Amino acid sequence: MDVKRLEKYSIFAHLTEEELHLFQGSFKEITVPEGTEFIKEGDVGDSIYLLLNGTVEITQNLTLPLSKSGGDTREKAIIKLSSDLRPLFGEMSLFNENDRRTATVRAITECSLAKLMKKDLFAICDAHPDLGYKVMQNLCQILCTNLVKANQNVLKLTTAFSLALER
Repeated sequence: MDVKRLEKYSIFAHLTEEELHLFQGSFKEITVPEGTEFIKEGDVGDSIYLLLNGTVEITQNLTLPLSKSGGDTREKAIIKLSSDLRPLFGEMSLFNENDRRTATVRAITECSLAKLMKKDLFAICDAHPDLGYKVMQNLCQILCTNLVKANQNVLKLTTAFSLALER
């Protein structure tokens, strides 16, 4: 994994070239065929992915599971992302209760990904606390940005629901 490529991802913002080199050997580059779900909502998450090339769609279940039988499995497309945006996926499961994935990510085109295992990320951060602080600060910023967007979407949804009920 090229250090110049890593520095373009928000999780590695403000890291020096020396700090980026610590991550270089920890990534596994994988290719995902078109149509493949490489993250599945509800599965245990043990890694994060950087989208190197391609386009993906992120979906979430429309309903909460009310029974163990699974029931309604309809999903809603949340967003489509291209590698031009340098997105990463799986950050929520790094800190989520039971390490569960909160969405499904499917390759719309063939995708190249860089996979970093959670244990490797935290081992590097633990061994280099100053670096770990920067990475965790970056992850917090990513999570907060996503939370603000989710809150805005909930507000839009509740507003639309309220207007529909008034009719």
